Amino acid sequence: MTDTPARLLNLLSLLQTPREWPGSELAERLGVSSRTIRRDIERLRDLGYPVQATMGAEGGYRLAAGAALPPLVLDDEEAVAIAVGLRAGAGHAVEGIEEASVRALAKLEQVLPARLRHRVSALQAATVPLTGGDGATVDPHTLTVIASAATGHERLRFAYRKGDGTETKRLVEPHRLISTGRRWYLVAHDVERDDWRTFRVDRVSEPFATGARFAPRELPVPDAAEYLKRSMAGLQPTYRLVVTFHAPAESVAARLPNWLGVPEPVDATTCRLDVTASDSVEWVALRLAIVDCEFEAHEPRELVDHLRELGARISRAATTARP
Repeated sequence: MTDTPARLLNLLSLLQTPREWPGSELAERLGVSSRTIRRDIERLRDLGYPVQATMGAEGGYRLAAGAALPPLVLDDEEAVAIAVGLRAGAGHAVEGIEEASVRALAKLEQVLPARLRHRVSALQAATVPLTGGDGATVDPHTLTVIASAATGHERLRFAYRKGDGTETKRLVEPHRLISTGRRWYLVAHDVERDDWRTFRVDRVSEPFATGARFAPRELPVPDAAEYLKRSMAGLQPTYRLVVTFHAPAESVAARLPNWLGVPEPVDATTCRLDVTASDSVEWVALRLAIVDCEFEAHEPRELVDHLRELGARISRAATTARP
C-alpha cells in the first residue's frame, strides 16, 4: 500500500480494536515493511493519537486513552450502530445526554454516506422503542437539521403547529436547542415577526436550512435557557408548590423529574420541595404519587384538594375490585 494517507487510516482502524498488534502483523496486514510501520506510528503520534509500544522481539502497539479524544475511524456497521444509538438518545430526550446526542448526531450524519444514512433510517423505522419518558418524542432528523442550521448560522424554514392546532410557516434564525427533560424547544429569532420566539420541536415539521447565512444576534437575556424559562412563565400561570417527603433527599430527587424541582433535606429522613411550578395540579399529583414514599402536600390548595379526591377514588377502586 503506497498511499500514505490511506495506509495511516487503515493502520488507525486496526489500532482502534482493543488488542495489542505485533509490528510484524501490522506490516503483513498493510503490505509494508516493519520500518514503514514504525514511521507511520510516529506520524500518528504527531497527529495526537496516543499509540503505546511494548518492548520485545516482536514489539507490539496499541492505542491508549489520551487526554483528548482523537478522530475515530469507523467501519460501516460501527457508524450505523452509533447513529442509531444517538438517534434514540436524541429523539426520546434521555435525561443528561440529549443535547450532546444531537450535537454528535449532527456531526455524524453530515459525513455519513447515503447508503449508510438509508440503513440508519430503515433500522429506526422498523424499531419500536419502549420509553418511559413524560414528554413527546421528536424526529431525530428534525433535531439534526435544526442543530446544523444553528451551528452553521443558516436561516431555517419549517411548518409549525400552534397549541390551538393552527398551522403556520416560519422563517427563523435558530439560536439554540434546549431540552427540559420532557420536551425539546428551539429558541430562535423569527424573521417575519422581527422578534425572539420559542418553539416546541415536537410541533415542528418539514424543517430545511435555506442556505442563507445570518449574523448571530444577542439575546435580550443572559442565555437561551433563561429566555425559555421566562417565555414559558409568561405563557401559563404559575403557583408555589410545597411538599414534604418522608424520605432522604437523595432518594426523592432520584424519583422526581428535574422539571419539577430538587428537594432540600430537612434531616436525614425528611426533605422538602418548595418551588414555583406551572404544570397542571393533576399531572403534579401523579408525579408525586409515584415517588414511592409518604408525603404531605401543603401548597397549592388546588393540589391538596385534588390529592384528596384522587386518594378517595383510588380507595373506592380497590374496595370494589373483585378478588
